[in-house]
Amino acid sequence: MSWSAALALALHALWRNKTRAMLTALGVIIGVASVIAMVAIGAGAQQRIAEQLESMGTNSLVIRSGSVTRGGVRTGAGTTTSLTLADAEAIAELADVVDVAPSVRDSAQVRYRGANWGTAIQGVTPAYFRVRSWPLLDGEFIHPAQVAGAGQVCLLGQTVARELFGLVNPIGETIVIKGMPCRIIGILTEKGATAWGSDQDDAIFAPITTVQRKLKGITHIERIELTTSGREATFRATKEITRVLRQRHRTAADADDDFRMYNRAELAQTSEESARVFSWLLGSIASVSLLVGGIGIMNIMLVSVTERTREIGIRMALGARPRDILWQFLLEALVLSGVGGLLGIVLGLAGASAVARFSQLPVEVTSTSVLIAFLFAGLVGVFFGLHPARKAARLRPIDALRYE
Repeated sequence: MSWSAALALALHALWRNKTRAMLTALGVIIGVASVIAMVAIGAGAQQRIAEQLESMGTNSLVIRSGSVTRGGVRTGAGTTTSLTLADAEAIAELADVVDVAPSVRDSAQVRYRGANWGTAIQGVTPAYFRVRSWPLLDGEFIHPAQVAGAGQVCLLGQTVARELFGLVNPIGETIVIKGMPCRIIGILTEKGATAWGSDQDDAIFAPITTVQRKLKGITHIERIELTTSGREATFRATKEITRVLRQRHRTAADADDDFRMYNRAELAQTSEESARVFSWLLGSIASVSLLVGGIGIMNIMLVSVTERTREIGIRMALGARPRDILWQFLLEALVLSGVGGLLGIVLGLAGASAVARFSQLPVEVTSTSVLIAFLFAGLVGVFFGLHPARKAARLRPIDALRYE
C-alpha cells in the first residue's frame, strides 16, 4: 500500500471520530504551547539579566582598599592606605587595560547662597566618566590640568543641581564645600539608582587631587575602577593587577592582599548560567505535559485498535500486510501529534505575546524552541503510537474476524 493511501485511510479514520481525535490532540497542543511559552519567558529573563549586567559593564573591574591587622585585630574593608595614584598609573600600563579611573570619596554639606544640601563628594579623574559611561548634559568635563593643579572646579549630578538650583542653570556659579569655593563647570546626565537603591545622581565630582589635599588631607586613594578590552581580558587583567599591586606594595608571599578586587565579569557569568538553567527548568517542566499528551494518544489508539479489530481482520483477509496495518495506525498517531504540534505552536506564540503585552515579564520566542517543541511532539506521537500499531499489525486474521 502506498504512503498516500495509508495517509488517506488514517485521515478518514480520524475524521470518523473527530471529537475524540481533537480531545486526544489537546494534550499535545497544551504541551507544545507550554514549552514555547515557558522557554520564551526564560529566554526573555536571560536577555534582561544580560542587558542589566552589560549596563553595569562586564569588562570592568573595581579595586578597593583592603583591611589591615593590628595586634591580632583585623579592621574592616577600606581601612588600608596603600593604594595610590601611582598604582593606578602602573595598572594603566597593562596590555588588557583600556581606561583606569582612581577615586576618593567624601561627604559634606554644600552651600549655595541660602540653599544647602548634604551630598557625596567624589574626587575623580577625566577617565572616570569614560569608565562609567556617563555623558554630560551641559558644560565640560574635568581636564587633566585641573587634576594636576588641584583646581577648585566641579560637576554636579542631577539631584544636587535640582536641590540647590531648581530650574536655574548652575554652570559658572560657585558653591561652597567645607569652606572651599568651587566653580561649577558641568552637569551630568541622569544616571538613576544603583541595583541596591542608592541615588547615583546625588553627588558632586571634583578633581581627585582637590578632594585629597583640600577636603580630606590624604595622599592615598580609596578605589580604582577600570575597563578592559573584553570579558576574557578582564580575567587575564585580574591576575596581572594582583601581581603588580603585591609587587608595588611589597606584600610578603604568605601575606593576604591589602586590597580587594571585584570582577563584574564573574558576576555576569554566574548570572547567565543561572538564567540558562532556569530556562531549561521551565522547558523541562512544560515538557511533562507533552508526555501526558503522548500517553493520551497511546490510550486512545489502543481503544481504536480494540474497536476496529473486525475491520483489521477484513483488511488482512483482503490482502493487507501486517506492515500496512502498522503504518496506518502509526500514521494516525503521527497525524494527531503533528496537528496538535501545529496548533500548539499557534497557541504558544499567542500566549507568549499575551504575557509580553499584559505583564512586565520579558519574552523572547526563538525559532529553536519552536522547532524543538514541534519535533518533540512528533517523537511523542511515534513513541506512544508504536505499541498500539504493532498490536494491530500482530493480530491474526481469523481471530480478528471472530472478534465481537
